[in-house]
Amino acid sequence: LEGDKEFGIRYYGIPSGYEFASLLEDIKMVGTGEVDLSDDIIERVKAIDKDVHLQVYVTPTCPYCPRAVIAAHKFAYLNPKIKSDMVEATEFPHLARKYNVMGVPRTIINENDFIEGAVPEDMLLDKIYENIGVAS
Repeated sequence: LEGDKEFGIRYYGIPSGYEFASLLEDIKMVGTGEVDLSDDIIERVKAIDKDVHLQVYVTPTCPYCPRAVIAAHKFAYLNPKIKSDMVEATEFPHLARKYNVMGVPRTIINENDFIEGAVPEDMLLDKIYENIGVAS
């Protein structure tokens, strides 16, 4: 990678187990610049003009978690207003408790809202729009 571009993608904890796939997908996305999303989703993500912070809580043994992490990281890659963290819940139990993480994946939106499960990208985007007070 060249330059000092900030992609807003973070990993808190080791991306082990199933999460290793998330790391590989991020490397591929950042390296090639290709984002596998529909044109409609890309347009809607890029249209967000408010700060958004996504925290996707995961565990290494969760087969559904990478899908949630990859979606959130794609959004951050596309829009500098969006920051997206993968948080390994067992490595950061104080954060998991703070956000009442009982199951994974759980995506916290701007520290005051959440969505459970590995939902489709359009559902995550609708929830983000709802959180920032914009009609989708």
